[in-house]
Amino acid sequence: MMTKRKPSQSPKAGLQSIRQILFDYALEDKGGRITKEFQDYGYRLSLELNDEKNKSLYIKLAKVVDRPLLEQARSFVKDAVNVRHKGKLFMWTLNKLRKGEPLSREKYES
Repeated sequence: MMTKRKPSQSPKAGLQSIRQILFDYALEDKGGRITKEFQDYGYRLSLELNDEKNKSLYIKLAKVVDRPLLEQARSFVKDAVNVRHKGKLFMWTLNKLRKGEPLSREKYES
């Protein structure tokens, strides 16, 4: 989130440089340790699946597994209804996709 700093000088009538405009805003540092894109993806995936206790697993998967497979599994879980454990269904789906087996929704939809 960005917050506006106090302007370093009074506003002038005219154009400001981009440097001055960007200097007037500061990013709030939440103290997180996410520095890579795959870490962010894995963390967001764990939140979406309501499985924050296993976020390191999702970060590892985001690092080593092809993104289209993860997206397919994520989409499958997102479309499923009445799922108690989204994380388990995600792992089952990902396992099937890695083996090249077809996914059957009939068992999981009521």
